[in-house]
Amino acid sequence: MSEHNQYHLLEQILEKTHKLVFSFDVDAGAFTYINSAFELVWNHTKEQLLANPGLLLDTIHPEDKDFLLNEIQDLLNGEPKEELEFRIMVSGNEEKSLLLSPLVLKDERGHVVVTGLAEDITSKKDNIANLQRFAAKKNSILEILSHDLAGPLASIQSISGSLAESLENRTLAEEDKNLINLIYKTSARSIQMIREFVKQEFLESSNADMFKVRLNLVEKLKEVVDQYKEGESHINKHFTFTASSPQIYVSIDQNKLMQVVNNLISNSIKFSKDYAHIDLSLTEQEDTVLITVKDDGIGIPEQYHDELFDKFTRARRNGLKGEPSVGLGMSLAKTIVEWHQGKIWFESQENKGTTFYIELPKD
Repeated sequence: MSEHNQYHLLEQILEKTHKLVFSFDVDAGAFTYINSAFELVWNHTKEQLLANPGLLLDTIHPEDKDFLLNEIQDLLNGEPKEELEFRIMVSGNEEKSLLLSPLVLKDERGHVVVTGLAEDITSKKDNIANLQRFAAKKNSILEILSHDLAGPLASIQSISGSLAESLENRTLAEEDKNLINLIYKTSARSIQMIREFVKQEFLESSNADMFKVRLNLVEKLKEVVDQYKEGESHINKHFTFTASSPQIYVSIDQNKLMQVVNNLISNSIKFSKDYAHIDLSLTEQEDTVLITVKDDGIGIPEQYHDELFDKFTRARRNGLKGEPSVGLGMSLAKTIVEWHQGKIWFESQENKGTTFYIELPKD
């Protein structure tokens, strides 16, 4: 097959794919090739886009434009970029998400050329967002239910145990003794089932593969806190959320990071008295974002500070209402944060509360 025929065959293949294939001559400021998939995404003809590349630049989402231009400049300066995720606004203010895999080359004239593939991932992101939204809601509801259900059952267990002890030396029908014993064992078994279920749900979620997406972390953290606020009356705690800006974008595995946040909030619930305050905040810094989870609970004893994040730490304690240590565990929470190239630490003083900090790199 001649070189011309090979080129023609390759072009036919590229015209059939739904992925965006392009070649842009940086020195000339013009596309040398785009395939037909561009027409489906931007609702412009290939001829229009080739004649006016600025049409594409004008559609980049205002919140993503500086990010994308900086990333492209880094690419041209020799810093490899495997994938760049950004949004565009097309006809009728429809928002679409694209995933770009770029490569810098030089052509036979010595011109710098950016080439590569891009994919419209809007539907995929919408599906993942829905799944993760329900996962985050499930996690917070599980935590509330575990406290709301296990708490009263623990009281029943305690009362039935005390009743059995106080009646131990009294004449009591065997049937009544068996009934009290049944109440005690049933409540204990139910508590264990609830807590094992919650623990298993958290562990299964945390063991799934990492899948990072760029998103507005303010929105996601607010969703988590809103779920807890709905259950305030059940668990007798007050929740607040503050952010330094309405939009703070980072690339994270939403499900995993929200698991960590849920775990920290759960610990605050367990180690705070009734009507305590639990405050979640998000602050944008120069190169990082900082998440804090602060409570006014009983604090962490100083002898446990150095080993809290160890895998087999002695710092695991039952909650104030007898709740055993469940969920991710601080060792796994630290691992997940480090998967995000972040760090986690805390400050705590007995009887004055605890504040956990999670610092993550910005895009």
